[in-house]
Amino acid sequence: MTALMRPLKAVRVSLPTQASEYIRELITSGEYQAGQQLPSEGELARQLGISRPTLREALHSLELEGLIYCRHGVGTFVAPSYGKRMESGLEVLESIERLASRIGLETNMGEADIEERTATQAEQTELGLKLPSVVLSVARSILVDDRPVAFLRDVLPIEHLRKDDLIGSFHGSVIDVLLKRGSPPLSYSLTKLAAVSADSAFSDLLDIVPNTPLMRLEARLFSKDNLVVDYSISHFVPGYFDFHVVRRIGA
Repeated sequence: MTALMRPLKAVRVSLPTQASEYIRELITSGEYQAGQQLPSEGELARQLGISRPTLREALHSLELEGLIYCRHGVGTFVAPSYGKRMESGLEVLESIERLASRIGLETNMGEADIEERTATQAEQTELGLKLPSVVLSVARSILVDDRPVAFLRDVLPIEHLRKDDLIGSFHGSVIDVLLKRGSPPLSYSLTKLAAVSADSAFSDLLDIVPNTPLMRLEARLFSKDNLVVDYSISHFVPGYFDFHVVRRIGA
């Protein structure tokens, strides 16, 4: 059923802001349910009495919040997991699967690219390898309600994990595999955070509009012997994740 809409008025609040607030109200009130498709851009713009560029600006802000998402050539939908966000303190190292299970979200792994290959020069540096070495590379997307919400890549020296160790039982989390094995014993992770724009490759991998902001986490996981066990780069779609850091007052 299509909700009845009213044209927006020119007041001090900008038209894109009015449009985004109005669409948000329709979603939060239940007029449009999680996973439901919104009217087409042309129809929405006509009903609200605004231009399509103005509407696109409003929809873009809602997409950044994770309230909606756009599928190329299909349309705009209310986020399937609207109201459920994965929240984690970065001082706690845990997998997306564990984050999701706490709020009742089911995650699945998309097609994984798992290979043993020679490390690049950059990977050698990050892993602290002095000579060219063979590493295990694990790249995969993580899905919620069949929609990609993250793309993860882990690179590990094969002395810690081999391709054969993952065949048939791997569900997406390298950290959970390592913790279950108990070897090597893990100690801590150093993580860099950055906001980046999705290039054409990531827009295809994550089914998002090019230049959509992504949260990028680059991490090195250390053993208790202070050796780098895993080097990872993870990209997260906005709206599904809330990361926070606990900071204490210094002496």
